[in-house]
Amino acid sequence: MNDTSTAVAIGQPLSRLDGRAKVTGQARYAAEHHAPDLAHGVVVCSTITKGRIAGFELDAALSVPGVLDVITHQNRPKMRSLGLFHKDMTAPGGIPFRPLLNDEVMHSAQPVALVVADTFEAARYAASLVVVRYEQEAHDTDLMANLHRGYKPSRLKAGYSPPPKPKGDADAAFARAPVKLEAEYYSGVEHHHPMEMHASTVLLGEDGHLTIHDKTQGPQNSRWVVSRVFGLSKDKVTVRNAFVGGAFGSGLRPQYQLLLAVMATLKLQRSVRVVLTRQQMFTFGHRPETWQRLKLAASRDGALQSVIHEAVAETSRNEDYVEVVVNWSGQLYQSENVRLDYKVVDLDQHTPIDMRAPGAAHGVHALEVAMDELSYELGMDPLALRLKNYAERDGNDDLPFSTKELRACYEQGAERFGWAKRPQTPRARKEGTEFIGWGMATGTWDAMQMFARASAVLHADGRLVVGSAASDIGTGTVTVMTQIAAAAMGLPLDAVTFQWGDSTLPAAPIEGGSSHVTTVGSAVEGVCEKLQKKLFKLAKALPASPFAKARFEELLFKDGAMMLMGQAATGIRLVDVLKLSGQPQLAEKYLMLPKMLEQKKYVRATHSAVFVEVRVDEDFGTVRVTRVVSVIAAGRIINPKTATSQIIGGVVWGISQALHEETHSDHRLGRFMNHNFAEYHVPVNADIHDVEVHFVEEDDRIVSRLGAKGVGEIGIVGVAAAVSNAIYHATGTRVRSTPMTPDKVMRPSPRVQARERLEAD
Repeated sequence: MNDTSTAVAIGQPLSRLDGRAKVTGQARYAAEHHAPDLAHGVVVCSTITKGRIAGFELDAALSVPGVLDVITHQNRPKMRSLGLFHKDMTAPGGIPFRPLLNDEVMHSAQPVALVVADTFEAARYAASLVVVRYEQEAHDTDLMANLHRGYKPSRLKAGYSPPPKPKGDADAAFARAPVKLEAEYYSGVEHHHPMEMHASTVLLGEDGHLTIHDKTQGPQNSRWVVSRVFGLSKDKVTVRNAFVGGAFGSGLRPQYQLLLAVMATLKLQRSVRVVLTRQQMFTFGHRPETWQRLKLAASRDGALQSVIHEAVAETSRNEDYVEVVVNWSGQLYQSENVRLDYKVVDLDQHTPIDMRAPGAAHGVHALEVAMDELSYELGMDPLALRLKNYAERDGNDDLPFSTKELRACYEQGAERFGWAKRPQTPRARKEGTEFIGWGMATGTWDAMQMFARASAVLHADGRLVVGSAASDIGTGTVTVMTQIAAAAMGLPLDAVTFQWGDSTLPAAPIEGGSSHVTTVGSAVEGVCEKLQKKLFKLAKALPASPFAKARFEELLFKDGAMMLMGQAATGIRLVDVLKLSGQPQLAEKYLMLPKMLEQKKYVRATHSAVFVEVRVDEDFGTVRVTRVVSVIAAGRIINPKTATSQIIGGVVWGISQALHEETHSDHRLGRFMNHNFAEYHVPVNADIHDVEVHFVEEDDRIVSRLGAKGVGEIGIVGVAAAVSNAIYHATGTRVRSTPMTPDKVMRPSPRVQARERLEAD
């Protein structure tokens, strides 16, 4: 537990301030807000993948006691149909999916109706009675059969950078190099499955005001969409998301249950809640299926002569969803000849969506497995190969890094893991029925900063209230923002309140891209500095003030007081400054804008080195990840405890990507088949063993005034590649697709081996 009565500092490992509320059930999530007249909506999804709705049979559903309405495209309330009004702040190029727009079915399990009833049970039963008649059309959901249709996508998505122009002549350099590798890599579809399923509760006020509790990573983004789609002024809509039960991309864009719940409220003029089922969590965005090809060539001493990285990913028919998949290959290692290419194929599926470290999670994975393969072609240690090609500058833009302590990550990670003891050849260690292998990989992610506003009020009793429309998706945002404010003003934690998760608060970006600390945290520190300067001005004006001739830079805020550095006797309590100045409170606002002219001179990134031990039973194909050491360079770490938790979560997800998660499609039906937790596998406690997390010293004032970068994404990048490389080291079996399931890992039977030899001959 934290000692909330004493002053805190940046870098102090504080426990989450909202932890008790969450574990005792006091925290209320989107589906846990009530109203006396609350109605419940249940979504009916299409049973075809593509076509038209020919009609509905609704009598049976409407006859269920308690059913209020069945809302379809035929009777929904008025909404704007132009795609522009449905675009949210993170939408890619194209036209967003618009629920209940018309009779067109664009993808499997598309919402086609909403049953609304007095109780959830009545709505759920009535939904099972809705009959929808369709005119079915031919569909296509098979990426691998359509790689030839890949095209260069629209660039219109926040955070997306297309591949840079080719550097040198990568193809010619590859052809003449003495050591080369060419391989294809595949990553299947993954779906978001946070503990809290997506839900929206719309509470209708007597004055018609809509207070919406939504599962979102940006309350102002959800308010923006609702206001524009239904033509409501922003002062008629408030969106709140105080507690979010996990998201990491699924809440970046408003999901369809939000608009359906608002439709029902406007039509029925009563409060409505809509909660998606676990099966319906498979009916919107997902990490896209992606095919990649890498060609690496090196001189015999390991210096990279050529890097070629191509990728083709899926998108929907209506939007060009894009990710940065291949650019990392031009940035992470030094080579004079680089060619990168990224294309998408439009299919009859819902638009994919960002999922933790979008693009990098599988793009860096392919690169890092290829680098491991090249190390064996060279007879070189995998870590030594990476150090040989260490990039001091970004190869894509020929810019320096704002800071880059990746070399320290390699050194400290190798030492902590004991990498020097690793045998070079595969299949060298075995205990019982398990082969033991060690693998490593590099991770990287952007260090982003956006714009944000923050407000602060210092009250006469010493209480500080700071506010911004930030979100906390379980990452510890509230704790860290409170810590930043308390440290800046020299106050104990229990004297500081951080307000968040409300669209009426000062503007904040969507929580995504590992940017909330660099952005909102900088705004919080900025508004506190403005308060400090106001206090300083008041203190200077006091009779016989010790600050009369002082400069602001000489001040220290500590233990609820302000004083001159090294002169504790000059201290005066902040409450006394207000009292003696006749001020009931001090209020300030701050707009944090990135220093873009300075930032554009650098490439800003986080880095990691991941070392993994696996134990593999070839007879069964089972893989146990028994040890992970993850060393991170992510700027100044504000709270090591919450940051470590973030990295551990990323490592767990990386293991899940490596060994467990994949959504399977039946392309004949055009739908995902394993849409439940019984068949969509995620790791459990027994799958996770020792995970060590360490941070190297780094302080980056280019990225943010705090010196911080962000840790949300970097923890997952490289983990699956390290697992793959460890599996090869253990068994000599190279797996180039994720997840690495037992059928891919297990040793072929003697009969299969004999057949393979005959086919080879």
